[in-house]
Amino acid sequence: MAQRLDPDMFDQICPSQLVPFRLGDKWAAMIIRCLERGPRRFSELKVPLRGITSKVLTRSLRALEQSGFVDRTVYSGPVRHVEYRLTDLGRSVLDPLNTVCEWTEEHWDELLDARDGSAAGAAEDVSFG
Repeated sequence: MAQRLDPDMFDQICPSQLVPFRLGDKWAAMIIRCLERGPRRFSELKVPLRGITSKVLTRSLRALEQSGFVDRTVYSGPVRHVEYRLTDLGRSVLDPLNTVCEWTEEHWDELLDARDGSAAGAAEDVSFG
């Protein structure tokens, strides 16, 4: 069995929130990160992915499965459960994902400034008249 996932794996100010590149939906890259050290159950994935609803996690996992990045295995027996694991294709995206994460960390301040500046500019454009 793989090590437990760190509940703080994706902190509120995690660089993954600022990555300007997307692989699938907003959660896909974080799900792939959660699966990189071995298969996980649905409930395990929800721990570090605070803020994701069960519906959205299900949708994201299905999209990753349809894209060939994730396998879903149903185990029957006394306790029926489902596990998700990365496929070879899913594993092949880990190196590019690491590169994007490193880039994001290097440009963290610039990305925050741009995001904050953009939000401030949008607020200034609103006029009441």
